[in-house]
Amino acid sequence: MLESEVSKQITTPLTAPVFPKGPYKFFNREYLNIVYRTDLEALKKVVPEPLEVDGGFVRFEMMAMPDATGLGSYTECGQAIPVKFNGVKGDYLHMMYLDNEPAIAVGRESSAYPKKLGTPRLFVDSDTLVGTLKYGTLPVATATMGYKYEELDIKEAYNQISRPNFMVKIIQGYDGKPRICELVCAENKNITIHGAWTGCARLQLFSHALAPLADLPVLEIVSASHIITDLTLGTPHVVYDYLSKN
Repeated sequence: MLESEVSKQITTPLTAPVFPKGPYKFFNREYLNIVYRTDLEALKKVVPEPLEVDGGFVRFEMMAMPDATGLGSYTECGQAIPVKFNGVKGDYLHMMYLDNEPAIAVGRESSAYPKKLGTPRLFVDSDTLVGTLKYGTLPVATATMGYKYEELDIKEAYNQISRPNFMVKIIQGYDGKPRICELVCAENKNITIHGAWTGCARLQLFSHALAPLADLPVLEIVSASHIITDLTLGTPHVVYDYLSKN
């Protein structure tokens, strides 16, 4: 392979890349979102400066993605924390677990999504929408919501999934020191809402050393939503460089 050809590749292995070029479009993406109040001091310990915690809340989100261009079909879940950056409100993506290798790789390499391997599921059990997460063989989270109990305003559903997402990108250099350490922002684009509902919900988090969602304990359920949508992942951009002052 010529040197000029190597520099045109986006990832390795060079002859069998783990993911294709974007943009990445999602069709009939299904969300189960549960917003809950948690311990404010626990939030302050995990949200990196210069982001500011915006209240004492967390959004547990479960996403079933049956049709993602270039990535296939997979399910993902994690925690998003409402924050502010220079007066702009958004969500800090704290941790994400999913069952798809290309999506993990592209999320970490091409962007800054904090993705790890896990086994999330989103399904309907009788009259209940259920989201579960296992790390290895152990349960980490169980979320339940009444299935399509009450329609949610489409504008509110749009606002929930169009907020800016803030993430930290870290790449270690060969000397063991950070080569890249940045705060990155991305937003979903081309959003089409096919349906949205709200209703009663509950969330259980179980302690796990390598999937510590329970470090942000559930004190009170604030709201829940079930949203089906099409969207395109937006291109991330750097908003803060942690190494610029070093």
